[in-house]
Amino acid sequence: MSARGRPGTVDGVTLHRPARRAFLVVHVVASAGWLGLSAGLLALGLAANTTGSAATLEAAVRSMKLFADWLLLPVALLTLASGLVLSLGTPWGLARHRWVWTKFWLTLATTTATVLALRPGVHEAVSAVSAGHPLPDGGDVLFGPVVSLSAYVFMTVISVLKPWGLTRRGRRLREAARRRTPAEPARV
Repeated sequence: MSARGRPGTVDGVTLHRPARRAFLVVHVVASAGWLGLSAGLLALGLAANTTGSAATLEAAVRSMKLFADWLLLPVALLTLASGLVLSLGTPWGLARHRWVWTKFWLTLATTTATVLALRPGVHEAVSAVSAGHPLPDGGDVLFGPVVSLSAYVFMTVISVLKPWGLTRRGRRLREAARRRTPAEPARV
């Protein structure tokens, strides 16, 4: 990192190009992995809800538990951490652009939902099915993956399109930077 005073960085600290690229690769891979895990959870949830076989039902919910316990949270935290480093160490900033701010809050919300809703719902389904009971509520194993997959697709779209412009803070910072930089004299 260097202290070059570019706007949008924290206290003028910005990532050098190789570090920025490395964090970008980590962020994109982790985000794509999170999206893929959600698609896999949705497929397993559909299998659990539509099968007539007790063995397939149990295999589907046990697989969902494996994804939820061992993969989802580390990938979610890696996505969140790498996104924070990128936003704070680049001119995009965390609260300068609406699309970055939206992605941050959606990532935080989906990570929290993974911990507080998706994982407990999957654990409940596994407990019930392992005890020989039917799936308690098929919606529990479908709702989380549908919502998270929709959120990740939306975040991917706004990452590519970068809509909505600057936040109020971003406009304030841009104006302050313009006032600090004297205008070049007109050339005749």
